[in-house]
Amino acid sequence: MGAFVISKKDEDHYKFVYTSRKGKIVFTSMTYELKMDCESDIEIIKANAETALCLKFRASSGKYFYKLIINSKIYAISRKFNTELRLAKGISEVALYVSKAETLDFTGADIFADID
Repeated sequence: MGAFVISKKDEDHYKFVYTSRKGKIVFTSMTYELKMDCESDIEIIKANAETALCLKFRASSGKYFYKLIINSKIYAISRKFNTELRLAKGISEVALYVSKAETLDFTGADIFADID
């Protein structure tokens, strides 16, 4: 099972990534000004994961990716995949695992602090 990881970006904006069971980033959210909006969208994605639309695209580099869309709103953009088969596997992971994923909040943690 994967996990949603919330982090704080520059200029006090928030974002989340969904990581696979192996720790690889599957998709990344848009940015949010408020953490509660970020958390709310995670819950919307979890609740609608099985019916979410994953609209497929091909980048100019030839790699494939998808946009995660629920009720006409784009919630996240996937990482780039080398083949259509890997893209299909990435999309199937959304339907299978996202609704059961835990949420980890790293916005207040200083994970690089010196330990005395």
